[in-house]
Amino acid sequence: MNSSGGNQELAPQPTPPGKRSFNKYGVAGLLASSATRGWSNLAAELRSHSGTVTWNKPQPDAEVCIDVRGSRSVITRRLDGVIDSTVSERGTIWLRPAGVQEGLIDMSEPVPAILHLYLPPSRFSSDHFGDGFNTTAIRSLHREGGFHDPLLAEIAYAIMSELEHETSAGRLLAETLALSLVARLIQNHAGASPSDLANPASREGLDRRRLARVLDYIEANLESDLTVARLASVACLSEFHFSRAFKTAFGESPHRHVSARRLERAKDLLCDADRALVDIALTLRFSCQANFTRAFRRATGQTPAQYRRSLLA
Repeated sequence: MNSSGGNQELAPQPTPPGKRSFNKYGVAGLLASSATRGWSNLAAELRSHSGTVTWNKPQPDAEVCIDVRGSRSVITRRLDGVIDSTVSERGTIWLRPAGVQEGLIDMSEPVPAILHLYLPPSRFSSDHFGDGFNTTAIRSLHREGGFHDPLLAEIAYAIMSELEHETSAGRLLAETLALSLVARLIQNHAGASPSDLANPASREGLDRRRLARVLDYIEANLESDLTVARLASVACLSEFHFSRAFKTAFGESPHRHVSARRLERAKDLLCDADRALVDIALTLRFSCQANFTRAFRRATGQTPAQYRRSLLA
């Protein structure tokens, strides 16, 4: 309700990527999901599958599927009447562009773990890759079944690791990996040339002044929802080129830097014996206390509670 007392209608919010596609598979076999992580421009599900999956309505997001464990199942797809069949093994990838209206996927044997990555069409834009990006390339993104791409697979394994073991800067990592994923799809699976993504800033890194501005911004906003888009804006670069320029200039990715700084902030917050661990976890952008505990223990060898007790001993 607004200040004048009248009713105020809220504008409909856009549906996050993936939620429009998640319903295709239902709840059966769901092993992990990004649904509660606050990721933008990328959604991910880790699933086990068996039998046959069908749908008969347009799929709004592009979907990349990767067999992350291996199965030797014969997987047959029919997408808008076009059929492909593949013996699946670890690292096998399938690509489905947005807009496919009717599909069937049949598996001869149970598949223990497939990572599904959903990318909205807006991800393939100059907003993310800079003004020189050739936006027409995505129109030629085509369906592919049963191929191997080591770089795409490594990106997928990193996303799966974040799904299974949340870090304090997981959103930054997911956004950075989404940029790399889209760049690879554009260059290898949409007929684009490397020049479509080229930008001298990504090779030269950030100059000292812009790097200092970004680092200061991170330090002042460790407890806020840091995103690649916001950091790129501070650096006056596109998201894609910012991620590479930051690593060139600083020696580590934005995700790793923010994750390390948040864990150091966690140590400071743990000095307050009266502050609840769940409050610290949520303050540092973890989805729950359990994930905070796991990440803190991996980094320090102690749980947050153990670290706090050692301070008070």
